Amino acid sequence: MASASAAPQADPGAAPHRGPGAAGQARTPRAPRPGTPRSVTLTRWLWALPPIAVLGLVFLYPLYLVVEQSFHPEEGGTSLAPYREVFASEAFREALWTTVWIAGCATIGCLVLGFVLALIIAFVPFPGGKAVAKFIDVFLSFPSFLITLALLFIYGTVGMANGVWTDATGAASGPFNFLNTPWGVLLAEITYFTPFVMRPLLAAFAGMETAQLEVASSLGARPLRIIRQVILPEALPALAAGGSLVLVMCLNEFGIVLFTGAKGVTTLPMLVYSEAILESDYPSACVVAVVNIAISVGLFALYRSLVARTGRGGGSTLSAKRLGLGKGARRARA
Repeated sequence: MASASAAPQADPGAAPHRGPGAAGQARTPRAPRPGTPRSVTLTRWLWALPPIAVLGLVFLYPLYLVVEQSFHPEEGGTSLAPYREVFASEAFREALWTTVWIAGCATIGCLVLGFVLALIIAFVPFPGGKAVAKFIDVFLSFPSFLITLALLFIYGTVGMANGVWTDATGAASGPFNFLNTPWGVLLAEITYFTPFVMRPLLAAFAGMETAQLEVASSLGARPLRIIRQVILPEALPALAAGGSLVLVMCLNEFGIVLFTGAKGVTTLPMLVYSEAILESDYPSACVVAVVNIAISVGLFALYRSLVARTGRGGGSTLSAKRLGLGKGARRARA
């Protein structure tokens, strides 16, 4: 006979008993579902339309008009005749060569002078060093023709330098007559664009750990070796950025060449001005402008490639072996 107090058998198909806590956990509300991928993509495109429209109207459409006009000769129709005429012109080839060599020499001069001046400002303590560094930022806002005008006051035909010479010697004219030559344009561009190299260099030097220099000095390295093997590797990305910027700006510089009044110095921007304004030959002017744009874009692509290469694996690891020190110096250090 079965006992009346026996516990009832649990039904295997029935759901397990849940306490109040378990039931509360099972009823936790779900997080709101995000928008569908299609709605998110549509929202992004709506936000992107205003800047794309402004960019198209302000920059891309005028650029399209210049490129289109370069394929339309004055006789009408569409052809490559404007390109053939411009490329066959001796004036274009001379302007292209003048633009390239002046921009290249100015860039080299800016890199050398900017690196030396940035080293002095960053690592050589002297009174007023911070004020000089602040002045570099202000100098970047100056227009290019202002620097050219200042050089004319100093080295012009009736400038200060020639005035001092004629007063001292009694000569009819002074010896400084180089501003109206390619060398005057080169001097003006180096003077104006050197701070554009110094600014990224000073920023790079400000983030450099002085402990690296102290370790290199304690290992027996001389200043020139420290500059070559410690500071220069750190400065390569900044040099690539500043040098590429200066090169592109020198290729497109118009005000300095115009204000110096250099005879026989015709760059690509000056040729565009001459063809469009003085001779009203708009197809030829557009062809020269397209060539100038292509060179600038190509140099910008090269700059991006250089920055990508010099930026990888940055930083300098100091060691006696890297600095090329002898065993005696390493033992002394140890």
